[in-house]
Amino acid sequence: MAYERLPMRKIKDVLRLKKSGRLHGEIARSCGIAHSTVLEYLRRAAAAGLNWPLPEGLGDAELERRLFPAQALGRDQDIPPPDFQRIHDELRDHRKFNLTLTQLWVEYKERYPDGYQYTQYCEHYRRWLGKRDYVMRQEHRAGEKLFVDYGDGLSIVDPATGELIPTQLFVAAWGASNYTYAEASLTQELPSWIASHVRAFAYFGCVPRVLVPDNLKSGVSKPCFYDPEINPTYAELAAHYGAAVLPAMVRKPRYKAKVENGVLVSKRWILAVLRHRTFFSVAELNAAIRELLEALNMRAMRKLKKSRRQVFDEVDRPAAASLPERPYQYAEWQKVRVNIDYHVEVDRHYYSVPFRLLREQLDVRLTAATVEAFHRGERVAAHVRSCVPYKHTTLPEHMPPAHRRYAEWTPSRMLDWAAKTGPSTARLAETILSSKAFPEQGYRAVLGILRLGRHYGAERLEAACGRAVRFGTCSYRSVNAILARGLDAQAQNHDAADQSALPFHENIRGGEYYH
Repeated sequence: MAYERLPMRKIKDVLRLKKSGRLHGEIARSCGIAHSTVLEYLRRAAAAGLNWPLPEGLGDAELERRLFPAQALGRDQDIPPPDFQRIHDELRDHRKFNLTLTQLWVEYKERYPDGYQYTQYCEHYRRWLGKRDYVMRQEHRAGEKLFVDYGDGLSIVDPATGELIPTQLFVAAWGASNYTYAEASLTQELPSWIASHVRAFAYFGCVPRVLVPDNLKSGVSKPCFYDPEINPTYAELAAHYGAAVLPAMVRKPRYKAKVENGVLVSKRWILAVLRHRTFFSVAELNAAIRELLEALNMRAMRKLKKSRRQVFDEVDRPAAASLPERPYQYAEWQKVRVNIDYHVEVDRHYYSVPFRLLREQLDVRLTAATVEAFHRGERVAAHVRSCVPYKHTTLPEHMPPAHRRYAEWTPSRMLDWAAKTGPSTARLAETILSSKAFPEQGYRAVLGILRLGRHYGAERLEAACGRAVRFGTCSYRSVNAILARGLDAQAQNHDAADQSALPFHENIRGGEYYH
């Protein structure tokens, strides 16, 4: 069987959603993968004896080894396809017998013992039926689905300029009870989208099993009729609350009729009432929306003769999941490449990662306070987020050993080391370090001068440094030339008095310099 190789994170999502009771088709749409891939990975997990939750300490590498051993697990045999047209005709024409897909599948298996199992049989039939574009009534189970979308909101007035600023109306409606949450935001961008979800869950006091968003980019990175790709931050929010994400089908508004109706009702009973009022901030507008939202949810629905709040308390709330201890903290995800200096660039700042990951691609998670780097699902670095542009945040444990020793050097340590040779050497080192915009820029020159002592000895090096200081030629090249020519050994006293009277300048060397 052909299947797509997924990151371990998505395979874990498949196992988690299967454990929560999701259907295979729902898992496929939530994870943005093919239905056959879901079946393949569940089969591999079962063959490896794995289930959710995974054993503690089982890393991505070990999980991959167990799921993909050296030898292939064997290929499925050719499976005869069912006659979907006959299935459809029998279900339509023989309703008086209460014929079901289960009975038709039993007859199919009697004829083809090696054929599809029941779940695959039903899934293939539904796919075939979907291509015929039949409209089927959607039935919503208690506590299962929350539909979310945006509509046009009211405008607020900029108090400084009087300019009208448009807003967006975020609406979330439960499938079974129609219980609704609505609020205004300035944009539909990812931070607003995530924050609205967090506040909606807090308003409901519980969490749905499934989130059904429209295909806006904040929720779905790459819309696709068959294989949508969920935005990583939105997927992380869903995982934090234990929910699956099942985007509505592209250009199929009837599949999200609940929220379409929720937007319509919110506009009719909330925005229409507020349309003549003037608001100067989003917070002021949302305070007014909240008052009318409570009235909307307490109003009796025409057919049920009950309010949305009553039905929600009776149907959705008991079956919904509980809120986690802490609300989701907004985070964005980026893909970055490790540079040759073992740092990654995030928001114009450079953060270190272990040097063994040079040129590897990492996933970076950004919150307001932290930056975390992940390699193949494993966190490899964590930093406090910095707002200083084009600077480096480096942890010593991320450095190669040689760089780590270099980073431990300080100007005072360099001067102490130079002073062991003699006062002239220390004065020369201090002059070099103080002449640079950053002392670190002079480290290499000072180290080079100190290493000359290994070849010429400490006494000659001290004399050469004294001559370089007297003539204002404080550099590695000057000291090296003095030692190479033996100038450190020549007497310096015959014109010392004249030299001391001259003003200090690096280009005034005196006669002895040319001897």
